Amino acid sequence: MRKNTSGPRFKALLEAANITTTGFARFWGTEAQNIHNWYTRGVPAYRMEEVARLLSVNSDWLKTGEGPKDATRVRSPDAGDAFDAQAVRGVYAVVDHQDIALPVYKEVPTAAGSGKTHVIRDPDQTLRLPRSHLDALEIKHADAICAHMVGNSMAEKIEDGSALAIDRSLTQVVDGEIYAIEHDGMLRIKYLHRMPGNALRLRSHNSAQYPDEIFRAAQIEEQRIHVLGWVFWWSTLNKRRPVVPFL
Repeated sequence: MRKNTSGPRFKALLEAANITTTGFARFWGTEAQNIHNWYTRGVPAYRMEEVARLLSVNSDWLKTGEGPKDATRVRSPDAGDAFDAQAVRGVYAVVDHQDIALPVYKEVPTAAGSGKTHVIRDPDQTLRLPRSHLDALEIKHADAICAHMVGNSMAEKIEDGSALAIDRSLTQVVDGEIYAIEHDGMLRIKYLHRMPGNALRLRSHNSAQYPDEIFRAAQIEEQRIHVLGWVFWWSTLNKRRPVVPFL
């Protein structure tokens, strides 16, 4: 496998286009330090194709420095139409996408057979949301993450398997809002309510099957309950296809 030596070439491309580290990070929806790390570590393999396309270069050249530098064909991100890259050769303009890729987090075992879990980022998954959704709610792109609903405790509001988007910057509890929490390594989605004595009430939408849970301040600490962020978007897939009559 050829070594990824893309860092210096990536940096040179940004400099040639007068794109700052901070500017590219803002576009990408991440911290400037992460982009700065690419200068030395290289562009991550799972980002190589997209970065190369944005900068109008061949991904193999970007990764290894070998082969032709210029992409022979470039695909328009909006219409999907291909056009001749000769027209943009030497012009490295970042396309302002209408959506943004967000990292996906999930609950996974801490070790095989341990029976314990924790919530971490899945390096192989992203989920794209319209940039306008985040901007309308004044959510910084770097603060937004995604996850998936597990179980039916929030049915019929959020069905099992639905994708969720979470604002990590909003962890202060506003009564009656939906939050993602990590509870002793378990990912849970609940309505939260503050209670006297710094206690916390967790409420499910499917309250008939899942009664309210109340945790005192000491229990919150003992059971390692902490708020990951405010759930601001979710998707729900219909569970059945309607039957068309008279066929």
